[in-house]
Amino acid sequence: MTTLGPPAVVTAGSANPDAPLVVLLHGRGSSETDIIGLAPHLVDGPAYAAVRGPLDVGGGYAWFANRGIGRPVAESLRETMDWFRQWLDDVAADDRPVVLVGFSGGAAFAGGLVLDDPARYAGTAVLYGTLPFDAGVPVDPGRLERRRVFVAQGDADTVIPRDLLDRTWAYLHDESGADLVAHRDPGGHELTSDTVASLRTWLAAVLT
Repeated sequence: MTTLGPPAVVTAGSANPDAPLVVLLHGRGSSETDIIGLAPHLVDGPAYAAVRGPLDVGGGYAWFANRGIGRPVAESLRETMDWFRQWLDDVAADDRPVVLVGFSGGAAFAGGLVLDDPARYAGTAVLYGTLPFDAGVPVDPGRLERRRVFVAQGDADTVIPRDLLDRTWAYLHDESGADLVAHRDPGGHELTSDTVASLRTWLAAVLT
């Protein structure tokens, strides 16, 4: 049983408790108040919830303890995923569509959640981050069979180790079985207008 307290959450969009729920997961060292700013640039109709990572890392928050950038400590990731699922199950019934949108460290957390329980999520966006390899979640071939996934990477990203970005790209394309939409741009470790436009189009299709 986790000892982490209830999360801080800010919301936008629909207040209908039956509306599809898009959960926004910030990067390491950031917070929910930063990533909620993405919501107005996405589709109208769903409810948006930006959740604060449970670990205070000084001036911001994180989703898990790590042993290097993009490499979660397995025990920490398990604890925080269980904590997140407790919150999610309280706010979203099993038949309510839930889409995860994670940036950087939040992308690794979103990846961990969908790999842990693929059927729970209508879609998952992995933005400028890595899947949590070697961190206690399954990454066997076909794990994300027919699951809707969006991945975005920047060719000049020097924040996430290149081997992890490449491994994520290869796994999602060649092994996962995901119904994948992929976007690359020449930039670095930041959301671009082109990425947001592609994400918006993908999200509209997932929620149709």
